[in-house]
Amino acid sequence: MLEFARARLAQGTATIDFPPSDRGFPERFRGRPILECAGCTGGSCPDDLGTIPSRLLRTGQAPDAGTVLDMGACLFAPEEAVGSAGCGVSFTRDHRIASRTRGGLLTPTGLIEPLAALDERMRKLLGRSLRLRSVSAGSCNGCEAELTAASNVVFDMARFGIQFVASPRHADGIVVTGTVNANMRDALERTYAAVPDPRIVIAVGACAASGGPFYGSEQAGDGVPSSIPVDLWIAGCPPHPLTILDGLLRLLGRLDRGDRAPTAPPGP
Repeated sequence: MLEFARARLAQGTATIDFPPSDRGFPERFRGRPILECAGCTGGSCPDDLGTIPSRLLRTGQAPDAGTVLDMGACLFAPEEAVGSAGCGVSFTRDHRIASRTRGGLLTPTGLIEPLAALDERMRKLLGRSLRLRSVSAGSCNGCEAELTAASNVVFDMARFGIQFVASPRHADGIVVTGTVNANMRDALERTYAAVPDPRIVIAVGACAASGGPFYGSEQAGDGVPSSIPVDLWIAGCPPHPLTILDGLLRLLGRLDRGDRAPTAPPGP
């Protein structure tokens, strides 16, 4: 017993502070993308921007609108960082990539609106805890791995009262991952119906937001169907545990809305 206690003391505290003072992301980390392209305002981009292997760049979303970034479709792949300095797509180190609406993940620059918390009545009903049922609706399991990591000793989501439960009857809401393919849509809708009112829905990852890399496939869906209202969209493929924590805590009003000014991209 003494040996166990000595070893535990030697390990120190593994749980990081949140919000973290020093995020300590590895060099390969790619956060919120930004678009710097003067030509995009007219709807024309350099030819190499058309080679992006995702639906990150979208045009014609509104009359006279140019090119916009769709954070919900971003795969955070190195192939998406194209163009040249001052005219192209690059990645920042900002892990805060969540929105209350799907349209909030569409941006002409990479700057997204600060995430608003749930209304006061809903927050009072939830109190200091949040119980969630996870639904993997046709996923590669990448997002599920990051959700699991958010609960480990390093990120420790449970210290904020956020935990996963086995039954939707015991949940305050559901977390949806995956493209919501034909075989899982009925299961998802049944799970949503089983959660008592009032309930919240959180869509995690590019697949839940847009179909991700499987968009347009006959076997895969295009994300959470319109029959299920989503309260929080968390971008990523998959999202980092800190991205998940940031979105959840802002939704619950535990963090200030703050400023989301674009940060400089990492070095060359």
